[in-house]
Amino acid sequence: MGEYATRLVVGIGGRAGVSVAEVCALVEETLRAAGLTAGAVTALATVESKAGEAGITGAAKRFGVPLVSYPAEELARVVVPHPSEAARTACGTPSVAEAAALAAGGELLVPKRRSVAATCAVATAQPHDLRHHGDAEVLDADGALVDLAVNVRAQTPPEWLRQRIAGSLGDLAAYPDGRAARAAVAHRHGLPVERVLLTAGAAEAFVLIARALRAERPVVVHPQFTEPESALRDAGHRVDRVVLTAADGFRLDPAAVPEDADLVVVGNPTNPTSVLHPARTLASLARPGRVLVVDEAFMDAVPGEREALAGRTDLPGLVVLRSLTKTWGLAGLRIGYVLAEPEVIAKLAAAQPLWPVSTPALVAAEACTTPAALAEAEEAARQIAVDRAHLLAGLAEFEEVTVAGVAQGPFVLIRVEGAAEVRTRLRALGFAVRRGDTFPGLDRTWLRLAVRDRVTTGRLLQALDRALVLAGGR
Repeated sequence: MGEYATRLVVGIGGRAGVSVAEVCALVEETLRAAGLTAGAVTALATVESKAGEAGITGAAKRFGVPLVSYPAEELARVVVPHPSEAARTACGTPSVAEAAALAAGGELLVPKRRSVAATCAVATAQPHDLRHHGDAEVLDADGALVDLAVNVRAQTPPEWLRQRIAGSLGDLAAYPDGRAARAAVAHRHGLPVERVLLTAGAAEAFVLIARALRAERPVVVHPQFTEPESALRDAGHRVDRVVLTAADGFRLDPAAVPEDADLVVVGNPTNPTSVLHPARTLASLARPGRVLVVDEAFMDAVPGEREALAGRTDLPGLVVLRSLTKTWGLAGLRIGYVLAEPEVIAKLAAAQPLWPVSTPALVAAEACTTPAALAEAEEAARQIAVDRAHLLAGLAEFEEVTVAGVAQGPFVLIRVEGAAEVRTRLRALGFAVRRGDTFPGLDRTWLRLAVRDRVTTGRLLQALDRALVLAGGR
C-alpha cells in the first residue's frame, strides 16, 4: 500500500445526528485495518445532503482536510461494488461512502465499512497533472496540427504589433524601463500607477502571490487554470479546493467558499469551463482580511468586458490579473499585469527579480493598451462570439457530445465518452485538442476546444464526426 501513502480520499455517509467521535473512530479503524494512516488522507467526501452534518464536518476539521461534497445525481452515476437500495432511496445514490470516495476518479482500496450510524470507504485520490498545459498537445508537431489546444487567438500578433516590437530591438543594450508601460496600463483602467504591477505573463503573478502574500487557508475554485494551485503548493501552502460541478453548469455559489478562507482564487471567464461569473457574485467574496484573486486573462475576449472587476477600487483585498498573451498572440513574449491595492503591489514587487519584464514586452504593453488597440480587441471579441456560436451549433448536432455551462470565452468545454480515444483520433486527423482530466474537478471524459474561424470549425466538425465513428461512438 506504500504507493498510496500520500493520496487518499475517504468517502463518508452518516445518519442524521451522527457524532464526530463515531465518524473519526470508524475512519481510523478502517485505515488501520488496511495498513493506512490518517496522515495519508487528503480529503473527506460525501453527498451534498450530508455536507452539513456536524459529525461529518467536524471529522474533516479533526483530520485537518477539506470536506468535498457532490450532488446526489453525480454520485448516482459512479459505479460502486456494494450498492444499496436503502441508500438510493434515502440519499439518491446507491452508496454515499463508496461513490463519494470514487467520484474523483481514483481506485477503491477499502470497500464500505459500517458503524452504528456511519459508513466509510477509502480510495486513492485521482492525481491531476497541474503542470500540464495546452502547449504540450502541439510540442514537436512542427505545424502539422491545427492547434485547438492553446487558447491564443489565431493569426496573431497583428503586423502593426510585430513592427512595434521589432522596433524595440535597437534598445536591447539598455536595461528595461517599465515606467511608460506601467502608466499606459494604469491609464487604460483608470487607476493610479501605484495599483499596477507588470509581470512576465499571468503565470509569474501567481508565483509572486504565492510567495509574497501570507495565507493561512488559501482556496482555489476549480475547475480552473491549474497554475495558481501549483504555485501555492510549491510555496509550501496547503490548498483547499471548491469544486464546481457540471450538473450546476460550473456556476459559483459564494456560500461554497469557506468563510475563513483568507486567499481565494477564481478565474473569470474561467479556463477551461468558459463560464463567465457575474461580477456581483465575485464581488460578494471580497472582505477585509481576505485576498480575492480574480484571473481575468481572457476577459478581453468577452465583448464589452462585461462582468470585469479590473479597475474596481471599492473591494477590499481585490487582486485582478490580466494577460496580453491570449488576444495578441504574445505567449512567447510573456507580458501581463496585476491590479491591486498599493500595499499588495509593493509586496509583490519586492518578490520580483530586477528587470522582470523585457523591453520588447514593455513596448507591447504600451501598444496593446492604446485606444486603437482596445477597439481592435473589442472587434476580435465580437468575432469570437460569432465563431463560438457557430462551433456550439455544430457540436449540438452530435448526440455523443455535451457542452456544460454557458460558454462565454474563446474556448468550449465538451464531455464525450471515450474522450481520450477521440482526442487521439482527432490528432491523427490533424487536430490538437486539450485533454480535460488534468483539471481538478474534471475526468477523462472532458476535452477543451479553442474557438476558431468558421472554415476551421467546419473542418473540425467533420474530423470529430470521423473520430467518433472510429472510436466506436456512432
